[in-house]
Amino acid sequence: METTRRSFLYSFAEKYTSLLLSTAGAMVISRVLTPAEIGVYSVGAVLVGLAQVVRDFGVGQFLIQERQLTDEKLRAALTVSIGVAWLLAALVWLASGPVATFYHEPRLRKVLVLLACNFLLLPFGATTLVCLRRAMRFSAIYAINTVHSVVQLGCTLALALLGWSYLSLAWGAVAATGASLLASLYFRPAGLPWLPGWRGVRGVLSFGALATGGGVVDEIGVAAPELIIGKFLGVAEVGLFGKAMGLLNVFNQLITGAVSPVIFPWFSMQARAGQDVRAAYLKTLACMTALAWPFFSFVALTAGPLLRLLYGPQWDAAQPLIRIMCFSSAFYSMFSMARYLFVALGQVRMQATLDAQAVPARVAAVLLATPFGLAWVAWAVVFGALFRSWLTWRCLVRLTDMTAAQLLAALWRSAIVTAAAAGGAVAMQWTWQDDAAHPLPRLLASALACLLCWLAAVLACGHPLGAEIGLAGRKSLSILTRQGRT
Repeated sequence: METTRRSFLYSFAEKYTSLLLSTAGAMVISRVLTPAEIGVYSVGAVLVGLAQVVRDFGVGQFLIQERQLTDEKLRAALTVSIGVAWLLAALVWLASGPVATFYHEPRLRKVLVLLACNFLLLPFGATTLVCLRRAMRFSAIYAINTVHSVVQLGCTLALALLGWSYLSLAWGAVAATGASLLASLYFRPAGLPWLPGWRGVRGVLSFGALATGGGVVDEIGVAAPELIIGKFLGVAEVGLFGKAMGLLNVFNQLITGAVSPVIFPWFSMQARAGQDVRAAYLKTLACMTALAWPFFSFVALTAGPLLRLLYGPQWDAAQPLIRIMCFSSAFYSMFSMARYLFVALGQVRMQATLDAQAVPARVAAVLLATPFGLAWVAWAVVFGALFRSWLTWRCLVRLTDMTAAQLLAALWRSAIVTAAAAGGAVAMQWTWQDDAAHPLPRLLASALACLLCWLAAVLACGHPLGAEIGLAGRKSLSILTRQGRT
């Protein structure tokens, strides 16, 4: 368990270090390069990003969930990684000319050619990163990814200041990939084969086809509402819906994005060791809901001031959308980690089937709701989340024999914590004089009241998070005490 705690610490550190560096870099680069120069690179990065959806081809998931990794399987995985990545590199290179012609932007061709080089390098470092994740060596992953971020920022800024214009961004991306590859060689696990092999490739391809297919379908489900709204309602409505979803996705960026890289290998480790994966999932569920439910409750209660602070009064129409969809986001947080459990148990086909059932229902609901306006679209998103949650629950019951009583036993403390946190925010909202022109003081006061009530409830009701917070506090105090003595 101590290894898991350290893994979470390094995963959060990596997430926020990367976020800090990218934000600082964006602030500086936006003052050195013109919008047109950044725009050329952005178009190329978006197009290449579409190819990144299939670049891994499920190889990472295959290596993490596999019970026994042999040289044969590792070589086969490397073969698939190289084959898919190099094929994508060739496709991006071949498409660079036609794409540049389509956008009437000849500079775009150079950007795409440079970004295609990344696909040539990625498979070699990616295999090492996956094996480090499987072994829960997140300190090494933190070091490698920090090298990537620092080199990308440094190279981009240096070249931009030297007058390399839009190419500074592309060369920065290539340099970062090369640097992370060199860093991964330092942390490369002993015994990891260097050369690819053909034996076992069919098994990796079969797994990867299901994993990638499910991932592509899921991405379609995420993108569908905005595409449908843009077609039938207009671009202004797309902007409102996008701002609402952007605010809700902050939780994924700050919490889920740091938790999921650890949860998947942890579930896989539990499954390989024959441990009780149901107990592991229920503990994860309790911790995730203790974070997600108060977060989305706070966002729903303060949607108006949040929107005005972040985006201005012109986005007030997104308030009702946020309040509606906060419910679906909070509800689905009970099942958001289930996909990693399914894959960890080798049930990638079950996960792909679930995606294939849930996404058409979500898209159909949005299509039916769109003629009636954005509020109905938001309720369609809620329906899609509830339907997906029901499908996920059925799979959990089938795989782990989980009961509703066990689910409720894992959730009741999170409900108490949420009620306390929301109560603190509501009390502050009532007592603070409303000032729409200056929402920051009221927001900060509400957030502080929410946080203090949340912390008190976590400790008072014996929530599993309370033990982790207490342990972290004792360790911090011990470190400070030792430093004080020295």
